[in-house]
Amino acid sequence: MKTIQMVDLQTQYQHIKTDIDRGIQSVIDSAAFIRGSVVQDFQKHLEAYTGAKHVIPVGNGTDALQIALMALGLKPGDEVITPTFTFIATAEVVALLGLKPVVVDVEWETMNISIDAIRKAITPQTKAIVPVHLFGQCANMEAIMSIADEYGLYVVEDACQAIGAQYTFTDGITRQAATIGHVGCTSFFPSKNLGCYGDGGAIFTNDDELADRMRAISNHGMVVRYHHEYVGVNSRLDSIQAAVLEAKLPHLDEYIAARQQAAAFYDQAFGENPHLLIPAHEKQSTHVFHQYTLRLMNIDRDALRTALAEKGIPTMIYYPIPLHMQKAYYDSRYREGDFPIAEKLAKCVLSLPMHTELDQQQLTYITQEVLNFVNNQ
Repeated sequence: MKTIQMVDLQTQYQHIKTDIDRGIQSVIDSAAFIRGSVVQDFQKHLEAYTGAKHVIPVGNGTDALQIALMALGLKPGDEVITPTFTFIATAEVVALLGLKPVVVDVEWETMNISIDAIRKAITPQTKAIVPVHLFGQCANMEAIMSIADEYGLYVVEDACQAIGAQYTFTDGITRQAATIGHVGCTSFFPSKNLGCYGDGGAIFTNDDELADRMRAISNHGMVVRYHHEYVGVNSRLDSIQAAVLEAKLPHLDEYIAARQQAAAFYDQAFGENPHLLIPAHEKQSTHVFHQYTLRLMNIDRDALRTALAEKGIPTMIYYPIPLHMQKAYYDSRYREGDFPIAEKLAKCVLSLPMHTELDQQQLTYITQEVLNFVNNQ
């Protein structure tokens, strides 16, 4: 049996080695390392894949979130609502811009932002909502967009874990993750479902004016060379990373299907065990399983992780500390106990290996070892 990894990028590369190598070599041959034609080609193909009118490739997913917020014209002190159970970048960019992160609790079943919590958090200072499509499925975007329309708020989707996920509204219209809000953001970090071999990210919007502004902000605020209309940043997807993504994009649906197949195997193995709560499926969203995350009930998580590691099975905890309990984001408004669901999740979630290259032998071994531990507790 092959060594089990959380993400097996080496084997994935071997399957598309010819296309990857050809793409990288073409960039080297052209010496167009920044803003090469492959970046524009990838942008167009990603627009076609997602249905977004505008895709702006940038340096990473965190930059994508920051540039999106910069383009909205928010002022210091404006409030931005986001879940407390997420990766730190979601709140980090809000704080960096002098805005006020307002964190709220999440749903136990989907682990995505709570609609009731959003409503309760809105004040006259609220200007935007940043829902996170955690672990690979969309938050309740129909409800979120309804709230945004009601209160005149912007919605910036953090879809860094959910590229390729599809959300279906009650009227039957289906949209891709990152294309529903006013702006959407994604990351191309190597371990993502569509990942490059370094850092990368992209911003999505159907708004022409916002697209022009974000495109300029990502390039030092320039609209015309050396004419700076906005305070900007330097955030570009380089040509070599674009070449890798251009080779991978045609395989994205295949990669998603492989992850869903692995998740279905896990679901079948764990679904009836009361100590292992499998990921809940949001009825309006497909799940692309950036992570496969169990909720452990009455199980010693650290002991399970140790036992699995001894058997050669890696695991991860996403995320062990909610945002409101992070030292860097201390806020006197919040204290431990204020967000009980997020805090409970932080203590019980465990992510198992999830990637495109998992085979049945590995999946059988992983599930058997998990069940052996759980059933002997």
